[in-house]
Amino acid sequence: MSEELPPSDSAEREAVDEVRATDADAWATACAEDLAAEKVRRRADYGPPPGSAAEELRKLVDTVADKLSGLQSPLLGAVAGPAAQQVVKQVVQQAKAAVEPVIERNPDVFDHLAAAGNELLAAYRSAVEAQEQRWTARNTDPDEGRRDKGDEPGPGERIDLD
Repeated sequence: MSEELPPSDSAEREAVDEVRATDADAWATACAEDLAAEKVRRRADYGPPPGSAAEELRKLVDTVADKLSGLQSPLLGAVAGPAAQQVVKQVVQQAKAAVEPVIERNPDVFDHLAAAGNELLAAYRSAVEAQEQRWTARNTDPDEGRRDKGDEPGPGERIDLD
């Protein structure tokens, strides 16, 4: 009688674990591909997603600076036009130089301010809608709340003086 060991289940377990790992990787890969495809579809439908508030402010400053720098001044005429345009460019550059460091140092502050502004807007809308509902609510009795009832007889007793 020879002492042979029964076949080990470890080889089978390793194969099963490898299949599970492969399945998990395939699932993760499929999810990542679906997510990427959905992002591409949304970008095509809605355009690029908005950046942070700091990035949007930076874009706004750049756009305004470009527009102001490109303006021709018809009020100052042909003689003062180039000088005025140079002054406008200088002022725009100074404004950008003042704003850029603040944006770079405190990008989270702008996100916080944007969120606070949205909350204030929501509160204002709620207050206005509630007031509009009170203004437009119809009374069932038109005389309710009126002090002067017009020519209607009052609550007093009529006295005949004849």
